Amino acid sequence: MAQASLLYLSRDDVERAGPAMAEIIEAVEKGFFELGHGRVEMPPKPGIHPGQGGDNFIHAMPAYIPAMEAAGVKWVSGYPGNPARGLPYIGGLLILNDPETGLPLSVMDCTWITAKRTAAASAISARHLARPESATIGILACGVQGVSNLDAMSVLFPLKAVFAFDTRPEQARALAGHAEADLGLEATVVDDPRDAVAGCDIVVTSGPILKAPHETIRAGWMDPGAFASLVDFDSYWSRDALRQADKWTTDHAGQYAYYRDVAGYFRDCPPVDADLGELVAGRKPGRETPEQRTFAANLGLAMDDMAVAPLIYRRARAMGIGTELPV
Repeated sequence: MAQASLLYLSRDDVERAGPAMAEIIEAVEKGFFELGHGRVEMPPKPGIHPGQGGDNFIHAMPAYIPAMEAAGVKWVSGYPGNPARGLPYIGGLLILNDPETGLPLSVMDCTWITAKRTAAASAISARHLARPESATIGILACGVQGVSNLDAMSVLFPLKAVFAFDTRPEQARALAGHAEADLGLEATVVDDPRDAVAGCDIVVTSGPILKAPHETIRAGWMDPGAFASLVDFDSYWSRDALRQADKWTTDHAGQYAYYRDVAGYFRDCPPVDADLGELVAGRKPGRETPEQRTFAANLGLAMDDMAVAPLIYRRARAMGIGTELPV
């Protein structure tokens, strides 16, 4: 019998082999199309919550997308206290399996994948829910997810200006520098969070996910016709602000219900009008009027990861990147 092996890809390897954001968006959108037609196997993600306070998590996220020949699981953690220790908020590993044999093809760091696929899902939601001419974007919390969401939105929208707010001003300045130097946008660092919401066509909140929202954003800040991507669930938003939503969506209605009813998130949030698979598959409408305030409260799905991981694996093989390990 032949000796089985797998390809180990470190964080640096994954970044070197990673495709451009436009290709990631295309792959994730294909995954949502399959999901919207009921052709993805993806059980709810189980998790544990070590430490104090309940905001730490470690989740197991399996998925199988037959049309993309993608199967595997991600073991991912999120620890809000890590940045103060000089560590990333998100970390973990992804195992990509061969759907034909079940054997592992690769074990890879999941930090880069998580950042990029999360932003891709935000941008796909925006494709269906934001006004296509959207030109101004506000980013509240300007770390990894703030940057990657800005990158993804810039692929699909004619952005001209970004307003950056962060409780750590150095992060807002870093995002603004990236926006100007790499994306050609006019960038403004703001001290008042309202200035990253009012007047913006697109709003992204991308801080840590918290069970007890800090509710910084107040009712009346978000303009009619704007779209918001809540990468941090509902952590940034007051209940009065969320009640102004004309359309409330998520990426998976079933898993959203679990997070709301069992895990304790999304308290007093609007009812779900559609999930992203339904929007991509054309089963439910996206934005219906120019004045609607539209929201995407995406959870982050295993399907997103499995749509992207095969791209990285194939590119790494072609580029000769990674370390071959015996199984």
